[in-house]
Amino acid sequence: MTTKSAVAAARATVYGYPRQGRNRELKKAIEGYWKGRVTADALRATAAELRSAHWRQLAGAGIHEVPTGDFSYYDHVLDTTLMVGAVPARHREAVHADALAGYFAMARGTQDVAPLEMTKWFDTNYHYLVPELGPDTVFAADSAKQVTELKEALALGLTARPVLVGPVTYLLLAKPAPGVAADFEPLTLLDRLLPVYAEVLADLRAAGAEWVQLDEPALVQDRTPAELDAAARAYRDLGTLTDRPRLLVASYFDRLGDALPVLAKAPVDGLALDFTGPAAANLDALAAAGGLPGKRLVAGVVDGRNIWINDLHRSLTTLGTLLGLAGQVDVAASCSLLHVPLDAAAEKDVDPQIRRWLAFAKQKTCEITTLATGLARGTDAITGELAANRAALASRANSPITRDPAVRARAEAVTEADARRPQPYAERAAAQRAHLDLPLLPTTTIGSFPQTAELRAARADLRAGRIDAAGYEERIRAEIRDVISFQEKTGLDVLVHGEPERNDMVQYFAERLDGYLATRHGWVQSYGTRYVRPPILAGDVSRPAPMTVRWTTYAQSLTGKPVKGMLTGPVTMLAWSFVRDDQPLADTARQVALALRDEVDDLEAAGTSVIQVDEPALRETLPLRRADHPDYLAWATAAFRLSTGGVRPDTQVHTHMCYAEFGDIVQAIDDLDADVISLEAARSHMRVAHELAAHGYPREAGPGVWDIHSPRVPSAEEATALLREGLAAIPAERLWVNPDCGLKTRGWAETRASLEHLVAAARALRDRLPPS
Repeated sequence: MTTKSAVAAARATVYGYPRQGRNRELKKAIEGYWKGRVTADALRATAAELRSAHWRQLAGAGIHEVPTGDFSYYDHVLDTTLMVGAVPARHREAVHADALAGYFAMARGTQDVAPLEMTKWFDTNYHYLVPELGPDTVFAADSAKQVTELKEALALGLTARPVLVGPVTYLLLAKPAPGVAADFEPLTLLDRLLPVYAEVLADLRAAGAEWVQLDEPALVQDRTPAELDAAARAYRDLGTLTDRPRLLVASYFDRLGDALPVLAKAPVDGLALDFTGPAAANLDALAAAGGLPGKRLVAGVVDGRNIWINDLHRSLTTLGTLLGLAGQVDVAASCSLLHVPLDAAAEKDVDPQIRRWLAFAKQKTCEITTLATGLARGTDAITGELAANRAALASRANSPITRDPAVRARAEAVTEADARRPQPYAERAAAQRAHLDLPLLPTTTIGSFPQTAELRAARADLRAGRIDAAGYEERIRAEIRDVISFQEKTGLDVLVHGEPERNDMVQYFAERLDGYLATRHGWVQSYGTRYVRPPILAGDVSRPAPMTVRWTTYAQSLTGKPVKGMLTGPVTMLAWSFVRDDQPLADTARQVALALRDEVDDLEAAGTSVIQVDEPALRETLPLRRADHPDYLAWATAAFRLSTGGVRPDTQVHTHMCYAEFGDIVQAIDDLDADVISLEAARSHMRVAHELAAHGYPREAGPGVWDIHSPRVPSAEEATALLREGLAAIPAERLWVNPDCGLKTRGWAETRASLEHLVAAARALRDRLPPS
């Protein structure tokens, strides 16, 4: 039993909290501001109210030190770009004229100015805005946001710790600005950036900060000796400053490896480390590095990225081991709680037996404070909590909900041949050309069309009983008719039904697969004001009935052009869900793939000639350490091929990916063996097309020519220029023309104009190409 005297100072803290509010008040206020219905002052007032409510909630739960600076209108990396004055030249006038409007212009673009590139935050589904830097970048400190939010928390009588993106991670996340040589390394700007961080730290100390947290998650990735030397230099320089608060350097999402001794030896006052999942290896590594004698260790023993309850006994064992390795041990989640929903208690529709297995942000703060109490006062102080935790863990382990013998038997019977199409690509391509008869540079969209207010109202009316199922389905049929008619008039070559019946590309399928649970209030930020409700994978997965065949065949009945069947792939079904942690991911992926294979087979049998199985999360889920890549990519690509491996050679299989670093996984993209892949390319200026060409990718590809995450409408000339860049890398007979991603979040006016320009660009270039 832990003695009280040994760890009387043990405290509970978190690195960040969900921003949106219980009813997504932040989303509504920001979107109201964009539409001119909410003033800037009203938006700022809503934000301040949400921050105050979050801090009070944390303090009320027993969190001793609340985070500040983690709140953001759009993205915390974008906030850091403003903090260090790295505003791109094209946005400076807007930012100087109106700071808030300019901020959103950087995030979303305007009709005249492109936004910053957006990509995934490590291996999460959160998107950040990529800093654009070059050799001429001049940094300048602007700590107003961080100081203001710190003072707000201190005014409430709370102990607060500002949380900032660390300088090394900020530079490692950055890319060369447009017009800068592609081989420029932003990390070379470190010595220019550190004085700016020093100024911000001094401002925060003057405002009352005792501690400041600097997040360095990039150090859990494989880093070169030069990058590790840069981290050592950064924290030597910052640590030896005289005018600064105490510094807590945090890293999370995986094990630190060679970076851990670098940080342990740095002249900083503490480290915050992840001890969950693969990052559990940090415990032995910390011991091998000699621990943190005389320093603070914030131990992330509660999983900040998944929603299952913590094993309190196991976490206490880890914490007990850590006591001998640091001068002070505090308790936290493994990372910011930004990545989980707010409150599991709100999920009244979830079976109470299952609900006791769940811990969202609010429940995780209680777990953290319970562990801090047990660490400080001994396990006798938390006897009741430990007993309830043991009972809940046993309930889940022994529940028939989690295991289906038939599903497990089918998965175990899968052979390697099941995950391979028997015909080589060249044979399939010939059969598909003959069957589909498409022109050069065929045009299509990714799948979804705008989810209008009328569609959302129809779903709300159905839930409220204002319309019956028949009335709802007639509204869906009418929307499909309109979408098909629009695509035919616009001249698209391969059509989609628009997915009006789908609330989310993962949730829709999860609600129709056994083994999944859907939430009603489990919103998580994906980017900006885009929130999703990741479903929960609670048990073995199977498909009780067809999920998409009815609406796809209805759409096909309205046109003579091919209509794509639209499915979400097995890896993305895992990545954008809260996955079960009681079996290997590969096993769960195989189960999902078999359920999707049934759907693919039924679509083909119903006459669907083009089937798209989206895998936007394939790169996102790539482990952060290269040593872990081969195993992941092997089971991930096998799962995709298992879902599509049973179709005829003349059925064209598409896949789609967006907003990730595709160059890291080109071989895996090849290994999927899809006939056509569409990828995000507009914001990254067709980089992926050249990456595919450099690899020798042999199949068809559609690098996007319309950035759908911005409200701006690209001109036909802009689309033509991007297509010419694509043609420089991919032959015309293998190049498709499409947007970057689905159109669910766009309005109809911009959708009509942008697709008309896209088709015009394809036709203009098609007319100038020699006949094939």
